[in-house]
Amino acid sequence: MKNILLVCSAGMSTSLLVTKMEAAAKAKGVECHIEALAEADAHKKLNEVDVLLLGPQVRFLLSKFKKEAPANLPIEVIDTVAYGTMNGAKVLDRALELIG
Repeated sequence: MKNILLVCSAGMSTSLLVTKMEAAAKAKGVECHIEALAEADAHKKLNEVDVLLLGPQVRFLLSKFKKEAPANLPIEVIDTVAYGTMNGAKVLDRALELIG
């Protein structure tokens, strides 16, 4: 099971994207747990996830998370177009690529 964490300012704007990603995962037969959290709560989960994706609006937190997270944790800002169009399948595919 893959654990994917999405982070945004309050955890709200990524909630819809999580729903779309879960639907894409189900369609592909991929078992994963996808969660969206506010930046303040995400720090508690850094040792429990396989990939951390930041919403474009919090891209400024990238270096902060890279310092705090385990060295092997892939961290990336979600593609702005995929985020803006709520393309759950594209974001899921990228998350899975990052996990390897």
